Amino acid sequence: MNEPKFDPSKFAPIPLDRPEVDARLLEVLVCPVTRGTLEYDREGAELISRSAKLAFPVRDGVPIMLVDEARSLDDGE
Repeated sequence: MNEPKFDPSKFAPIPLDRPEVDARLLEVLVCPVTRGTLEYDREGAELISRSAKLAFPVRDGVPIMLVDEARSLDDGE
């Protein structure tokens, strides 16, 4: 019986350094402080809350929505 062989060239590489956040999740997430909207910064792997002046990290494609884990935004950001 012939079994098909695995051909890795048929699959796109998964960017392990910046996994994507599910788009549906981004639609429903809000800032835990202000309940305002969030902006997704792919390059920085963060969810930005301009109203709270906080940036929440995204690790392995999972948003960490804890204020203690958030980074404060500078005035210029």
